[in-house]
Amino acid sequence: MKHATVPFLNTIFLNRKTRFQIVLLVAVCFLLSTKCFAASKADSLRGGNGVGRFWWDVKRYQLDITFNIPEKKISGCNSIRFKLKDTPSTLMQIDLQYPLQLDSAILSKVVSASATQHEHSEKIASLTFKRDNDVYWLNVGSSFIWDKTAAYEIQLYYNGAPQEAVHPPWDGGFIWTKDEQNNPWVAVACQGKGASVWFPLKDDQNDEPDEFTSITMHHPDYLKAISNGRLVSEIPPSATSPLRTTIYAVRNPINAYDITFYLGDYVLLGDFFKGEKGTMILNYFALRAHEKKAKTQFAMAPQMLNCFEHWMGPYPFTNDTYKLIEAPYLGMEHQSAIAYGNEFKMGYLGKDRSNTGIGLQFDFILVHESGHEWFGNNITAGDIADNWIHEGWTTYAECLYVECLLGKDKAFKYTKGQWAAIKNDHPIIGPYGVNQEGSDIYYKGSAVVHMIRLLINDDEKFRQLLRNLNSHFYHQTISEQQFEAYIQQFTHLDLTSFFNQYLRTTQIPQLEFENKNGHLNLRFTNTVKNFSLPITIELNGTNQKHIVSNDWSSVDFNSKQEPVFLNDFLFQVKK
Repeated sequence: MKHATVPFLNTIFLNRKTRFQIVLLVAVCFLLSTKCFAASKADSLRGGNGVGRFWWDVKRYQLDITFNIPEKKISGCNSIRFKLKDTPSTLMQIDLQYPLQLDSAILSKVVSASATQHEHSEKIASLTFKRDNDVYWLNVGSSFIWDKTAAYEIQLYYNGAPQEAVHPPWDGGFIWTKDEQNNPWVAVACQGKGASVWFPLKDDQNDEPDEFTSITMHHPDYLKAISNGRLVSEIPPSATSPLRTTIYAVRNPINAYDITFYLGDYVLLGDFFKGEKGTMILNYFALRAHEKKAKTQFAMAPQMLNCFEHWMGPYPFTNDTYKLIEAPYLGMEHQSAIAYGNEFKMGYLGKDRSNTGIGLQFDFILVHESGHEWFGNNITAGDIADNWIHEGWTTYAECLYVECLLGKDKAFKYTKGQWAAIKNDHPIIGPYGVNQEGSDIYYKGSAVVHMIRLLINDDEKFRQLLRNLNSHFYHQTISEQQFEAYIQQFTHLDLTSFFNQYLRTTQIPQLEFENKNGHLNLRFTNTVKNFSLPITIELNGTNQKHIVSNDWSSVDFNSKQEPVFLNDFLFQVKK
């Protein structure tokens, strides 16, 4: 997405009022440090809830896909079950990105099962449609009467050569590659790009299939296919089909960008995890050549899951299992089918992003992507603008794992070490309704979580906050307003100015102080109204906690030495 530009060189040809308005707009954008851009039509369609989306609610996805590896093409059908949630429009928006193309769309009504008849669908019509860039507008018409109590299905047949990812997982798309033994190795990563890069759907983070999702894959017999959820069946090639068919099913709600697959020469490794909801089988899939490395590296998973359950509550997808799958890219939080591509190294590809040395004590990708099962997959932001709920809280889950592994002091050192990467170029929360994330959602987002912990000042209560967030918003898509309100309700803290400061501005609070006449005078500047933090100060050999706000306040300080500020809050000191 390109930021809107202002043609300064051409302003001499505009009238004085127009020139003033342009300069004022640029000044406001600069002062607010927010993303000033003109949302394109494509942005609004992808991120919005317009005429083709608002009236229907996705219940199921049943994806059936055939892989043509030599030609790097796919074909298949996604059958979407939906129900009405408002008066229907005559149009239905289906997202499918170039160069994939929709072949046909068939609308049916689901007839409920009876004592003598199984559930089945009755065809209503083959629909006409029109392409608008990466959107297909289906004409559902008005020639029949909708049943508000019924379920409907739309079968979407499609084919083509999907976009290939240039730099996955950051640049979404297909990955067609080969392993060390020259076997095909195929996968997809599409969080930023959207699931519509490889199949037709309602590509809206706010609408998950909340009843059932199945993934049927037709692929070469010598490759293993893996997907989300549980393996349902594997059907070997037959006289009518040279391909093997592998079917997986997901029983829980799932983000569209989490729906995935892996094709490769995999071997299966197994383990067990005794969790809060009972014993669960863990499945690890590694390339055949990496079996020994995977067996060693993935052995840390049960201990990690135990740590996460302690802090954040029971693993949210027990009936869909937990899987780690070696992937031809760095990693992704695919629900119940975590993509792992950290080359069986500690840290982040062998590096410590916190620059403390602590990050080399664990496998970053294994821990971070698994942490998303709680924040991102269990609790999902309804708008991509609020994706700090996914990334900030999961980044802090790394800190929690370090605390389980090495203790609280090392955990705090690790998380503060990450703060050096905070850019403060744009607010954490992005613009709504246009498929746009904010900035600093990882490290500054994690800093916000850390500071909430400090404000609570009770580690057990903070742990209960994490667990209650995951139980209260279990398997839900939520708004930022819901999220903030629940945190304030649970903690009994007024965090309004705190959230506004750190989530909605780029301003870092400036702590000003002066040592005058035996008093230390303090205040915060560069803040929103009514901002305050409890600052711990080393005064006269002892530590004292003092609430510092926008207004000057004083504490006794009979020393010529500079005061020492001991807090782990994100602020800067300015004398």
